[in-house]
Amino acid sequence: QVQMVESGGGVVQAGDSLTLSCAASGRTFDTYAMGWFRQAPEKEREFLATISWDSARLFYGDSVKGRSHISRDNAKNAVYLQMNSLKPEDTAVYYCAASQTTAPMRRNEYEYWGQGTQVTVSS
Repeated sequence: QVQMVESGGGVVQAGDSLTLSCAASGRTFDTYAMGWFRQAPEKEREFLATISWDSARLFYGDSVKGRSHISRDNAKNAVYLQMNSLKPEDTAVYYCAASQTTAPMRRNEYEYWGQGTQVTVSS
């Protein structure tokens, strides 16, 4: 089992950059693919990025492709999401999740979820 806690959210200005962190517990963290999702009010939870256990496979959702970077540090049981050129429409609760499937992009392929961290982008 993996438990995750996200951090790094807050209120930022449009155009700013932000790095979200996800700290995981569990001795088998390095066997899981990790992903980032977000959910805005009244909207479905949206896939943002995923990284395989060995960082060899990275995939991004269309809404953040080209301005985000996912990375992980297995020695620290952590995964990160750097986002650049933030827009007001990036405002949402951001979640990290763990999966035993290699770098999945579907929400239902993730078994464990964090509680989320709020990101608000002001114009």
